[in-house]
Amino acid sequence: MEQLKLFVNNLPKKPYCSDDLSNGLMIRSADTAVRYRHIQPNHPNSKLWLLFDIDRATGPEELTDELLLPAPTFWVQNPENSHAHALYALETPIHMNADSSQAAIRFAASVDVALSEKMQADPGYSGLICKNPLHEHWRTYAMGGSYDLTELSEYVDLQPFNDRRRNLPGVGLGRNCTLFDRLRNWSYKAIRQGWPEYDRWLVAVEERAGAYNNFTYQGKSARLDSREVHHIAKSVAGWTFRNFSPQGFDEYIERLIKNTHTPEIQARRGKIGGMQSGITRKKKAEKKANHILALKKQGMTHNEIAEKLTIHVKSIPRILKNFSGGNTKPNIR
Repeated sequence: MEQLKLFVNNLPKKPYCSDDLSNGLMIRSADTAVRYRHIQPNHPNSKLWLLFDIDRATGPEELTDELLLPAPTFWVQNPENSHAHALYALETPIHMNADSSQAAIRFAASVDVALSEKMQADPGYSGLICKNPLHEHWRTYAMGGSYDLTELSEYVDLQPFNDRRRNLPGVGLGRNCTLFDRLRNWSYKAIRQGWPEYDRWLVAVEERAGAYNNFTYQGKSARLDSREVHHIAKSVAGWTFRNFSPQGFDEYIERLIKNTHTPEIQARRGKIGGMQSGITRKKKAEKKANHILALKKQGMTHNEIAEKLTIHVKSIPRILKNFSGGNTKPNIR
């Protein structure tokens, strides 16, 4: 059965697993974990499966016939109360790292939230582990195949989530997206306050992530599992530590510029130099303009660029105009 092969072949090397959730989770090799009733299907920062907890007695026909949703890849049902987990496999996993496309993460989270709300899934379900479709304790129905996110988006209304200035509801991947976004934006400035060693920095990021993990939905707590919070914090801490050190940040911008092929950046590529003590005012302005152009190429807004580079948002058009309009002495505050 192709669905079961897909499930087994894409498990983490050492997933969480359990036979009795009241006794907590264990970490075992994938070969051992598949023998347990509950298992972690997704890698920490990569989501191949969209997971939904249907916390009521029903069947998959409610999704397909009444809600007109596509058939889940798996419908894994508890024979004792007919509650189930609906699993949708994605053709392309969602990578949730600090250098991933934030627009793509937002889109995926919006689809996940909209699906969860439409099928009235349990909003408090963390999605860390699921009923193991390989275990004989459950009734498992292999139904659909793998889905493209765009295809899934056609079955739901994403209009309420189009305003990127507003956080997504505290449901499913909406929480991951919001926590990830808030944490990375905080980290860009926080790491510059003394450039701490990595161990101290990781502790600070995890503490901040814990403080941000205060999600509620319909008046009830919907906090993410602590393990999910840890993985998000570790991803953000590692990325900012590598790229936002005094030298690492410059190297990151250089990489962005090398991978960018606009005429404006190509014309300036040979002029980029290290920010040394004797660098001239003109070269500083040139470097700042190139930073802005590279970040704009990545799809960042002027507000986001201003926050990342710690400059005033109104100075961005002036910096670019001065540098490209013949003024060889940009006026930078």
